[in-house]
Amino acid sequence: MPKKYHIAITPTPPRFTPTAKSTVLDWEAGCLRCFKCVKRKCVVDAYNQRTFDPTLLTDTIDKICKNCLQCVQQCPGRVISKALNPEYEKIGDAYWTPDIIIKQWYQAETGSIPVSGAGYSGPFSGPGFDQMWTDMSEIVRPTRDGIHGREYINTQVSLGRKLFSLPFTDTGEPILDAPKNIDLPIPILFGELPFGSLSREVFIALAMAAATLDTVIEVPEDVLDQSLGSYAANIIPLLSPDSLESARTWIESAPIVEFRDTAESTAALREIKKQYPEKLVMIKTGLDEDSHERVAFLADEGADIIHLVADRNGNVHSQSRPDEVIGFVKDYVRKAHNTLVDKGIRNSITLMASGGIAMAEHVAKAIICGADAVLIDIPLLLALECRMCLRCQEGLSCPVQIENIHPAWGKARIMNFIAAWRNQLLEVLGAMGIREVRRLRGEVGRAMFFEDLEADTFGRLFGRRKN
Repeated sequence: MPKKYHIAITPTPPRFTPTAKSTVLDWEAGCLRCFKCVKRKCVVDAYNQRTFDPTLLTDTIDKICKNCLQCVQQCPGRVISKALNPEYEKIGDAYWTPDIIIKQWYQAETGSIPVSGAGYSGPFSGPGFDQMWTDMSEIVRPTRDGIHGREYINTQVSLGRKLFSLPFTDTGEPILDAPKNIDLPIPILFGELPFGSLSREVFIALAMAAATLDTVIEVPEDVLDQSLGSYAANIIPLLSPDSLESARTWIESAPIVEFRDTAESTAALREIKKQYPEKLVMIKTGLDEDSHERVAFLADEGADIIHLVADRNGNVHSQSRPDEVIGFVKDYVRKAHNTLVDKGIRNSITLMASGGIAMAEHVAKAIICGADAVLIDIPLLLALECRMCLRCQEGLSCPVQIENIHPAWGKARIMNFIAAWRNQLLEVLGAMGIREVRRLRGEVGRAMFFEDLEADTFGRLFGRRKN
């Protein structure tokens, strides 16, 4: 068993006042001027600490307030109330909801799992990953909880090809050398950032965090330079096939080399394998209606790792009609996994998934669908206070100046964030009675899919859906 893995948490306050879900409405015009104002009794002293953030035009009391509602209930003049913050409703979009965003900020600040304490009052099904429910039958057995040290839960994953068998000579010598694998202590890698007000400091912060967490980060070739050289052992250079010579230094020092899936990528794969036989090669390919067949082809061509990519909301688009959404990442990862299983080669290669991984539970669900590990992107930006306003895509300034972060601050925020996500993964594994995350891969029997339940229940009445 590998040594016990631990992520150090360092509470790291935000640089800017985060948007809160609710806001305090304080109508001082109707104040009765009580001798003992309820504001002085605030248990967190919110009213004395409140200021105004002129940069974001935000009242800081919204962050300080803990929603105990004592001031609202005890004010004789009823001049204090709480209401939904209109700024809260503006952040994010239908997929990256305001609730997801503020929870990511909280995790990056504290390293803690956000718990409401009031139960779940939302719907039990929805689009995307919300159509998938995991088996939590072991949650009633407290000795299964690995977070608190009673039973260790291993989150290590192994990347690379595996042999089906290892033949030996009559004298006991292995005939084949086992292929090189890379072990990571968590099934979470840092992916290519899809947008953002990015700077050299941002990439240094990400690389520092990846090195400390002992994971790896995907970095496009146009970002690679000497400032990241110290972290080469934790960087996956994302290269074009025609840059083998210019990126030779990075190829030699990188644990994994990645190419985008193009007509020339298989030739580049063969060239890398010829020059560096033990180097792991990953191919980044978009998910579409034919991606499962493409995965099988790339596996036969010698790719060690295949990176399946959906759009940032987890949607899969048609190859012939790019504007048409034909499904969600979980379904097409599952299809690719099953294709490799049918061909009898699933255990020989590694599958990665990215796109739409917005919450810690999505990591477990993607692995259940057949991925060995996931790459995250937008959550890393959220850890750095991103508002998902997308002003950066329009060439406008970032309201929280992500480009000006100090790398040490960014590293601490990302480490807190990953610590919270790993603890949630441990909670899921413990509740499922699984001691090792690798055992979760492809275990669809440990989950229920709404569309399957709907077809089984109502299919005879309304006809089964056509795949």
